[in-house]
Amino acid sequence: MAGGQGVGAPTVLRVVLGRRLRDLREQAGLSYEEAARALDVTHATIRRMEKAQVGLKGPYVEKLLRIYGITEQQELDAFLGLAREANRPGWWHRYRDVLPEWFSAFVSLEAEASQIRAYEPHYIPGLLQTEAYAAAVLRAGQPHAPREEIDRLVALRLARQELLERKEPPLLWVVMDETVLRRGIGRPNVMRAQVTRLIEVSQSPQVRLQIMPFAAGLHPAMYGPFHLFRFPVPELSDVACAENLVGAAYFDQRDDVSGFREALDRMCAQAAPVHRTEAILSALRKEI
Repeated sequence: MAGGQGVGAPTVLRVVLGRRLRDLREQAGLSYEEAARALDVTHATIRRMEKAQVGLKGPYVEKLLRIYGITEQQELDAFLGLAREANRPGWWHRYRDVLPEWFSAFVSLEAEASQIRAYEPHYIPGLLQTEAYAAAVLRAGQPHAPREEIDRLVALRLARQELLERKEPPLLWVVMDETVLRRGIGRPNVMRAQVTRLIEVSQSPQVRLQIMPFAAGLHPAMYGPFHLFRFPVPELSDVACAENLVGAAYFDQRDDVSGFREALDRMCAQAAPVHRTEAILSALRKEI
């Protein structure tokens, strides 16, 4: 992934295997061109495999592993089995009719992360939205979309939330600007139900919510919303995603990700502490 460029929607496993192929090639002392000649393909094909931009074809993978020095059949079979699993489309594939390519990548990262940290200055995060709130937000963002498309997008958003109910859910740590809670979305009962939902989830050990009050003044992330994903596999570095009006930019270079992480750390120290969140939300609900 590179700053300023969108990516497709490879599974995280495919990203990990691509990087493993890269490491094995480098350990074998082979260039892209030398690996490509062994497969009778262009060097670009090897690059795309290592960057998880294409599926991992079994015959290609097996031949590469052998020229990289992996000869034990058990190890070959294990890698090829993982490659077959990595090529299977994610659950979100069934929503491909309404899912933009840039957001497919986001859902893939979200589904595999062990920790999701975020700053949200505009809306309740999608993983915590009620159905009515989600519908209102999506209609506002796509006023000309047909009802059926909005319904599909709402269904996708609710399906994403199932990851918080699984046996080992990720840690979700969100800093929300006070603006998010003061902006009316839909009728008052919609916002009241949404705040109630936030109060409920804030009591979960897997969810940490912090409110950045107006009184806190300037903070490091005034420029817009972003997410930071961490994964349970050491081969995969943290990935940051910065959203904009028409898509998102994904970053996995250490210096780039460090900038997002530092901003979040500073904001967590500046925002109201986690133990104050329920009281803040309860007081706000009385005002709606």
